[in-house]
Amino acid sequence: MTLRKTVPNKEKLNQIVTEARRNQELREQSYRGQALKLYPWICGRCAREFTHTNLTELTVHHKNHNHDDNPSDGSNWELLCLYCHDNEHSRYEETRFSSNTQSTKTITNNVATHNPFADLKSLLGNKK
Repeated sequence: MTLRKTVPNKEKLNQIVTEARRNQELREQSYRGQALKLYPWICGRCAREFTHTNLTELTVHHKNHNHDDNPSDGSNWELLCLYCHDNEHSRYEETRFSSNTQSTKTITNNVATHNPFADLKSLLGNKK
């Protein structure tokens, strides 16, 4: 019995990737368009205002971080500028991957034991 190595059809793979990207863009345009109609063009964090000329810098943030949760009332969305949106996702990733119990222990157990002035009196006492 011989094993045949299957080579993926590059054209088929390219077609799948192209279709997936197109579907994602359509989904994004759909909820982005809805959010821009529902909310004023102001960043929800820094209050920066946007016009037609710089509207591409205003993004739709999913409050629960689930990009497939797009209710038509916009309850899972908020408009954020690029900078605030990046900051929000950075904060989310930090809290997601760090252990809250470990950081709490570190804060409560980090008591200073070194006293830099402990020997100061004897050092000053030797000077005349």
